[in-house]
Amino acid sequence: MNIKIIKANYADSKQSDDIISLLNSYAQDPMCGAEALSQFVIENLINELAKLPHAFSILCYVDNVAVGLINCFEAFSTFSCKPLINIHDVIVLHDYRGNKLSQKMLMEVERIAKSKGCCKLTLEVLSKNGAAKMSYEKYGFSHYELDPKMGVAQFWQKLI
Repeated sequence: MNIKIIKANYADSKQSDDIISLLNSYAQDPMCGAEALSQFVIENLINELAKLPHAFSILCYVDNVAVGLINCFEAFSTFSCKPLINIHDVIVLHDYRGNKLSQKMLMEVERIAKSKGCCKLTLEVLSKNGAAKMSYEKYGFSHYELDPKMGVAQFWQKLI
């Protein structure tokens, strides 16, 4: 198995197509809502990501087939006064899971984060996604809490 992990080039049409294909596969998974990406997202996502200097994507190829993707965004920690990387999507196609591909992609994200002087990596995971949680814990992620008496942080949203 020949594994290649790269930082995606949004101007490369093959890599752009691979990002959309992997993200669309991920969107159709029951853990992600089980709905394909809208035509608007398919047509516009790459151009919009390319406009964001704080966005980057990591692609994983196995034998020249795109099988994994991590989309990331640089943000800022006010408590540390340093940048951080928020990992927004972690995707490994079903047939390729169990090969430590997410770990290899996370290593590349961490390498990039360190090169930017980041203080931490953040991500969100569904409470019932046991496989993803185990993978993240294996890599060193844990619940976010400032004081155990106050509980762990929760990720909330308000659609607008």
